[in-house]
Amino acid sequence: MEDYAANGQLDVDQERYSMLDREREQDNLPWCKAHHAAFLAYSPLGQGLLTGAVGPDRVFGPGDMRRNNPRFSVENRLRIASMLKQFQPLTEKYACTPGQLVLAWTLEQPGCTHVLAGARDERQILENLHGGEILLDVEDAAFMRETLLNCGL
Repeated sequence: MEDYAANGQLDVDQERYSMLDREREQDNLPWCKAHHAAFLAYSPLGQGLLTGAVGPDRVFGPGDMRRNNPRFSVENRLRIASMLKQFQPLTEKYACTPGQLVLAWTLEQPGCTHVLAGARDERQILENLHGGEILLDVEDAAFMRETLLNCGL
């Protein structure tokens, strides 16, 4: 990013970023924050894994790209389900779904300015909108981060 910025103005960085994809926390997010550049996180719901809708019992049919993807293994889905279960007190506190809580957490991360959440229908669009309205307490965001680490995610 430094090389790019040395040769032109860098206003936006768009990266895959979620609770499952946090590699950019060490480089791009701090850079964007320090240089007042926008950071657009795409796939913040991990293709549905972080909504609670893709549980361990889900069977992926032929042609579904998730079928042989290790990220969607039963073992990984069990870990994610366990993590989301630990967030249940927060979904109750903020009167939201797990996906909305995850979107709020993503937007709370230092340097993240935008969250690009996909949706398949109007209901999902409206549900995702509420995630951007939730302001997490500092302690709750820290609890979520600690839970991620304890779950090995």
